[in-house]
Amino acid sequence: MELTQLINSVKTIQVIGEAQRKDVSGIYYDSRRVIKNSVFVAIKGYKTDGHNYILDAINKGAIAIILEDNLSVPDEIFTHDKIAKILVKNSRIALAEISNSFFKEPSKKIKLIGITGTNGKTTTSYFVKSILEAAGHKVGLVGTIANFIGEKEIKSSMTTPESSDLNELFLEMITEKCSHAVMEVSSHSLALSRVYGLNFSAAIFTNLTLDHLDFHQSFENYLNAKKILFDSLDESSFGIYNLDDENSQVMISSSKAKHFSYGTSPKSDFHLKNIQYDLSGTSFVIEYNQKNYNVSTSLVGEFNAYNAIAAFAATVLLGVDEKKAIEGIRNTKQVPGRFEVVGNGAKKVIVDYSHTPDSLEKTLIAIEKIVKDEKRIYTVFGCGGNRDKSKRPLMGKIASDKSKMAIVTSDNPRFEDPFQIIEEIKAGIEKNNFKVIENREEAIKFAIQNSEDDAVILIAGKGHENYQEIKGIRNHFSDKEIAEKYLMK
Repeated sequence: MELTQLINSVKTIQVIGEAQRKDVSGIYYDSRRVIKNSVFVAIKGYKTDGHNYILDAINKGAIAIILEDNLSVPDEIFTHDKIAKILVKNSRIALAEISNSFFKEPSKKIKLIGITGTNGKTTTSYFVKSILEAAGHKVGLVGTIANFIGEKEIKSSMTTPESSDLNELFLEMITEKCSHAVMEVSSHSLALSRVYGLNFSAAIFTNLTLDHLDFHQSFENYLNAKKILFDSLDESSFGIYNLDDENSQVMISSSKAKHFSYGTSPKSDFHLKNIQYDLSGTSFVIEYNQKNYNVSTSLVGEFNAYNAIAAFAATVLLGVDEKKAIEGIRNTKQVPGRFEVVGNGAKKVIVDYSHTPDSLEKTLIAIEKIVKDEKRIYTVFGCGGNRDKSKRPLMGKIASDKSKMAIVTSDNPRFEDPFQIIEEIKAGIEKNNFKVIENREEAIKFAIQNSEDDAVILIAGKGHENYQEIKGIRNHFSDKEIAEKYLMK
């Protein structure tokens, strides 16, 4: 596509220099990836500012620069080098607009299902993918653990990629004959316009609890960021929301979509009933359109019944037969690091991604209901560095209150002092049933080797992650691998 055509897809303030009548070779926000005849979009990030790399992009052959800081580079450079300077109000929105056009509006050619909420996004996306595959569709997935095109896995570096990467990925899905795509939509991506302009056929809201206040500054800002997804839906789309969550009415308040609720409330359009679970799986009943459907999954916990019914609702509303939806839920495989049970003997380890107060509490409640005071619960956990600090004492109290012993350890301290993080966790603990072991492997080892033979040990916070990040360096570390290592001894 010619540069002149692409410029028309962007809301510009001013265009200076020469818009050459050349086919654009690519759209890039990372100057290191720029190639000849491409467009570079300068984005102001939190660690670096793309405007500082405009000259690098020009030297690498960019024929146009999209920017929002008008004074970052003198106009004479653009006119001298015959480069188009495209001034916009918001570079992130411009990146979404131009990449959507460059990659031929792919989200309009695939049925796109977006999932937002604090907890449950990943598991719900796996349920949706499995259901659609049971119905005979080839499905793409964009998420925290990995991206998929059908069965082909593509490693994921963030929950929701930048808009140009997303549009390129959707075009690849279409090229490889995917009819549907399901994606986790994070609050960061919504606030940073990464999904701006995408055409969602359906959106799911799971729940909203305390998280990411380091980024959003207030719960209201966090809620409003999540709400952007539902506000973006048009009249032909479906909005599926958790009626049991107190924030659901705000979430749908400005949405133009057709709305359908799910939850344990009898008022729900998709009514969740008779939830039963143990360490082998979960069963429940879905009442929809005056019919009852018996559903089962190998995934454990009441929260997974919620995730499953959300996926059931979205796919059925998009035309999947109810029996196929039940089959897809039954076939959904264990999601890595999401209430993943490790161990063949009486002693069990549960590896879970629960890294918020709400998710940790729900996970421990699920374990309590399973063990029924017959087994002791030990919780190994920490909190991530350079993230929302308000969670730390709350999680300390929850782990202590709901465990025989809480072993407080290091998570991903990043650039913070791990012992300072631990002190902030300890501030919320009111009982004398905790132990501090900063080394995470030693903490897991202690819990396994010093607990009863039939104990249940929750290792919380990192889930599927196979690294520990310390001072900017990621070293290989897997909670599951460490648990297996010491369970065998």
